[in-house]
Amino acid sequence: MFGALRQYNYRLWATADLISITGTWMQVLGVNWYLLQTTGSAAKMGLGILLQSLPVLLLGPYAGALADRIRPRPLLVVSQLVHAGLGAALAVVVLAGSHAIWPVYLISFLGGVVSAIDGPALGRFGSMVVGPESLGNALALGSLINSTGRIVGMSIGGVLVAAAGAGPLFAANAVSFLAVVAALLLMRPREWHRLAGSSDAPATERGVRAGFAYLLRQPVVLVTLALSRVLGMLGRNYQVTMAAMSAGPLHAGGAGYGLLSTVFAVGTVLGALVAAQRPRLSHRLLLGAGALASALQVVSGLAPSLMTFAAVLLPIASAAVVIDTTVAARVQLDTREDMRGRVVAAMGSVGSLSGMAGAPLLGWVSESMGPRTALVLAGAACLVACAVAGALLVRLTTPGRAVKTASAFSAA
Repeated sequence: MFGALRQYNYRLWATADLISITGTWMQVLGVNWYLLQTTGSAAKMGLGILLQSLPVLLLGPYAGALADRIRPRPLLVVSQLVHAGLGAALAVVVLAGSHAIWPVYLISFLGGVVSAIDGPALGRFGSMVVGPESLGNALALGSLINSTGRIVGMSIGGVLVAAAGAGPLFAANAVSFLAVVAALLLMRPREWHRLAGSSDAPATERGVRAGFAYLLRQPVVLVTLALSRVLGMLGRNYQVTMAAMSAGPLHAGGAGYGLLSTVFAVGTVLGALVAAQRPRLSHRLLLGAGALASALQVVSGLAPSLMTFAAVLLPIASAAVVIDTTVAARVQLDTREDMRGRVVAAMGSVGSLSGMAGAPLLGWVSESMGPRTALVLAGAACLVACAVAGALLVRLTTPGRAVKTASAFSAA
């Protein structure tokens, strides 16, 4: 379950990642609280979240091409220092007591730009740290670290923001990035697993168009990403449906929403542990977890009480982490090393689109037809998507059929 931790470099990386993610979730809570407290508008709070996500869509392909062409460590050292500077600037703005929101929006957008640039490099560097044999285990442990950091960061952040406001949360996040810089500088380069970069490839294979052209020739990866998009859009935006169910049919209010959020966080930890102990993250596991989560989503829409809904939500959250971890592993392991940065960027874009499109859609259906109907319809649609993806993957991975189907994808 913890095999990747046998490696010195990964132990450094995992420790720094936990510190950094804890700080990141403290800042997320702080930004949302500051905007909501200052403006009194949930829509203006949502704008701050949008500004952080938008650069991933705009810059992701170019950042992926950049990650494939240069050494990742220098880029990551610079990006983490910039993140630290932006966190410090945010702390100064808030602690100065100006109550202006445009600097928060600007810093959120700039933070999104930096994240868009270093995201593919982080994915590529992770493959270098652990190697292909331990990549699946490292990704599962990464999900566990993310879930743990989220719980710890939100818990500490909730205490600090009530006692001292949002400023200390931003300062703590700024310091947390220094842990990543220290880990990068303390690693042993001789223990890295070298990946082929696009600098080793012909000039025609180094750009953004080459990355898109390559992905279009990988039908298995396209099916995996398409299924991830549907499951992420209709089956993963539980922030919306949990809130709608708590405020509506379950009559649980804010306390119920808090309970469901805690249950969901615990479920993600359990899901990460399940994924970590799997010797191989396969397409069969992806389809099984997707079908389970989708069927349970339908059941959750029929749950008669808060506790019943929470009981169904726990395995849904666990399956969601297994899905995300398996998609990340399969997309990276099923593609060429010199395309790794561009593939990771495409995966990030799919994730951003799923959140940006799914949340408003589920919100509209919840308001128009009720949250129970939204959960049932979305779960049923996800079940259909799993069935279609399963049929396509069987064709693509069966000898003989695979060549014919891949040729059809290329022609399309």
